[in-house]
Amino acid sequence: MHSESARASSAAEARFRIDDANSRPRTVKVVALDRPSQAVVERLAQNQWSGASFLIASAFEPQGCSQSSMQNWLSDLTGRTKHLLDEINGADLVVMIATAGENASAAAIIGEACSLRRVMTSALVLGGASATDAALSKTLTQLRPWALMLVIASSDDYIADMLRALRA
Repeated sequence: MHSESARASSAAEARFRIDDANSRPRTVKVVALDRPSQAVVERLAQNQWSGASFLIASAFEPQGCSQSSMQNWLSDLTGRTKHLLDEINGADLVVMIATAGENASAAAIIGEACSLRRVMTSALVLGGASATDAALSKTLTQLRPWALMLVIASSDDYIADMLRALRA
């Protein structure tokens, strides 16, 4: 009797194989939510990525969720303003990066827009190992309602590894 692995690799089963790649790269938007995470995002952007683009929400302080506010507070790494909904419409995944203890209020606007568009969200928190419980709690409270996956990153390298695992 042949094992399932042996049967699956037989010539008879080969006709059912799909010869295309197992998965395609995702279109991932990586957003720095505060000034300290902006430096990390800028470093990450220097790596080779298949479908990732990097944005900064810390460049402007969002004032509510009106249509005009969505047009004026998000920017790319060169400083050009971006419209939040345009960025989300082309995304498979939005990864928000925040620093423990910093203001991550932009996560609510981004998260709500992603929820309306059915775009998956993740959030990564920097500095969790060295942050106080109060600082970490402050950031987690702001991110938790808006991230389907929430990770406290042990280092900046972990974030790059996570983005690769998410096929960015």
